[in-house]
Amino acid sequence: MSPDDHDDDNDAALFRDAIGPVRRLPEATPPPSPPKPRPRARMAERDEREARDEFRRGLEVSLLDAGDALSYRRDALPPRTFQRLKRGEIAVQDELDLHGADARDAESLLRGFVADAHYRGLGCVRVIHGKGLHGETLFGSRGAPVLKNLADRLLRQRADVLAFHSAPLAQGGTGAVLVLLAPPKRR
Repeated sequence: MSPDDHDDDNDAALFRDAIGPVRRLPEATPPPSPPKPRPRARMAERDEREARDEFRRGLEVSLLDAGDALSYRRDALPPRTFQRLKRGEIAVQDELDLHGADARDAESLLRGFVADAHYRGLGCVRVIHGKGLHGETLFGSRGAPVLKNLADRLLRQRADVLAFHSAPLAQGGTGAVLVLLAPPKRR
């Protein structure tokens, strides 16, 4: 044993004498782990993104011109009701004006507007899309009205839309469309 080892033992004994009896501290609980991220529906997001892309690609085919009338009727809707819609005899309960919106914003606004109108139980709404005479050309649209074609494609795909037709001249003509909505399903 070297003299340094003897000094270490003495120092340790002196330290224990100076401190006194030692008691063990209780075990500390570990800090909480950060919360796990919320799960995302990645497949649903992908499907939605692909549907939007397909929708936009559909705009490139069979575009309507500025003077063309929008017209669509589900088979379940009686022809007489559709004729009333075409003549503007069904009261419009709300309206959305898309003037000045780009295609992406217009799509979002139109989806939200129709969904909200359906939820509120409105029967007929008017969407003013403009005639498209002054808009930019998008999607290779050869000068066709972008918002009008967007409204036509989007409204055809919605299950809550029974029919739509370009408004009578006094209500906007081919720059607006009257939309007949299905009654909401009550639970």
